[in-house]
Amino acid sequence: MYRTHNLGELNIKNVGEEVHLSGWVQKIRNLGGMVFIDLRDEFGITQIVISDEKLQEEIKNIYTESCIHIFGKVVERTSKNNKISTGDIEVVASSIEVLGKCKNVLPFEINTDQEVREDLRLEYRFLDLRNEKLHNNILLRSKILKSLRDKMDELGFTEIQTPILANSSPEGARDYLVPSRLNPGEFYALPQAPQQFKQLLMVSGFNKYYQVAPCFRDEDPRADRAPGEFYQLDFEMSFATQEDVFKVLEDVVPYTFKKFTNWKVDDGPFIKIPYKVAMEKYGIDKPDLRNPLIIQDVTFLFKNSDFKAFENKTIKAIIVPNGAEQGRKFFDKMTEFAVQEAGAKGLAWTKFENDGTINGGIAKFITEDIKQGLQKDFNLKNGDSIFFIADELKIAQKIAGLIRIELGNRLELLEKDTYRFCFIVDFPMYELNDDGKIDFSHNPFSMPQGGLEDLENKDPLDILAYQYDLVCNGYEMASGAVRNHNPEIMVKAFQIAGYTEDDVKERFGALYNAFQYGTPPHAGAAPGIDRMVMLIANSQNIREIIAFPKNKKARDLLMRAPSVVTDEQLKDVHIKINKTND
Repeated sequence: MYRTHNLGELNIKNVGEEVHLSGWVQKIRNLGGMVFIDLRDEFGITQIVISDEKLQEEIKNIYTESCIHIFGKVVERTSKNNKISTGDIEVVASSIEVLGKCKNVLPFEINTDQEVREDLRLEYRFLDLRNEKLHNNILLRSKILKSLRDKMDELGFTEIQTPILANSSPEGARDYLVPSRLNPGEFYALPQAPQQFKQLLMVSGFNKYYQVAPCFRDEDPRADRAPGEFYQLDFEMSFATQEDVFKVLEDVVPYTFKKFTNWKVDDGPFIKIPYKVAMEKYGIDKPDLRNPLIIQDVTFLFKNSDFKAFENKTIKAIIVPNGAEQGRKFFDKMTEFAVQEAGAKGLAWTKFENDGTINGGIAKFITEDIKQGLQKDFNLKNGDSIFFIADELKIAQKIAGLIRIELGNRLELLEKDTYRFCFIVDFPMYELNDDGKIDFSHNPFSMPQGGLEDLENKDPLDILAYQYDLVCNGYEMASGAVRNHNPEIMVKAFQIAGYTEDDVKERFGALYNAFQYGTPPHAGAAPGIDRMVMLIANSQNIREIIAFPKNKKARDLLMRAPSVVTDEQLKDVHIKINKTND
């Protein structure tokens, strides 16, 4: 009734046919005796010709982005357009019907390169999604999801859905709480991940589980993380080791990237980098391996230095090959970045000129012994520049990591059109929280390396876990772990973090109880679907690959959520709001 063809499929072979077409008016061009309409749908654009005077009169009140239906005959174009798939033909309309009117003034132009405020785009997301690039991102997401499901099915995994209304669990972020109408004063929590459920599925005898799982975390948004909710390809395997999980990731991830991009993609096995080494060499636990710069520890070279800013500090250095050719403005801008963006107190630097002289920055503190040490131990060459970061160890590592990233970007050192993968392994099981107390550093359900013996005999901060991340181009692509399936080890691990056995039974009673009934060793991971699509689409903003995202303040400007609810709704769930004046 509405269309015999979509707007991307007519070609020279269809000349002479009568067709029904429907779509949105992208452009109207009135050339006097002839009116041309570019009619658009998801599949392409077809040019419509209106030569009949009566029809021309009818379309005077049709504006761009109106939805119309036309009936007409396909003819060969005299002036062909090789930029579109239908460029050899056009359709001479004999009738036009308006299916959906559009206002004569749009909030913004849809298919242009002009910058539009993001809040306006999100408020009119239904229009924004008509933009070709954004629309194609959502179609790409759908294809990637189908491909992932097909691949997991091929590998023998079974798709199983787990509950959305669940219990509160310590996954590293705040829960979204849902009040219970039938159980006054009690709350569900939206799952930060299906962690406990997938482990229970392994106890239940399922061999390999997966799902495209929605996860909910009340954390601050950023460019690579959507606020509130995200999706991951969650999977778990019984009788599996860390290496078994790696093999699945090395199979699924490169396969997916190669299918949807023409960039170079790393094949497995991926490089494995211990967490401690990653922090030493890259200053971050998600290093971008396209960046060739490496962080070096040069503390010992400055042991007897007169430079007071380096006294009793850990000193990190980044050598930039051929960096001496940069002008003073470049070094000033890097210092400005270090202080204003990276949180440094300053940024020391110097240039080793091609003639062997040392200039700029802290050149006067580079003694001959230090120069020779840099050349011998760190392969510093004439023509290079070097940046120094001095602070307490962890702070120095973090700042140096940010400086490395900025240098790589500003100097355009990153490999082009490439996806580089690595595994970060051997994460610490525990860390000190802001109160100086022992807490889990990653996933509390992970198996500690060394098992119960290490938990009982080692300093908690020295205990490593069978936890791992998959990293791609500086983004965490997946997290996973070999799970703790032993109730005795589970209780001890939580005790170190300040939980009693009663706490474990109360908060994680299902797992604790299940572990008493023959639990197989199991392991898994969860690649983030949003980030995967963002990388494949080569988008810099995760909101560009989500159909209806929230803004930077976690607000849905289209649906106006969150919103105030009625007193009656609150009464139903036994909640009373205490309103106070600021």
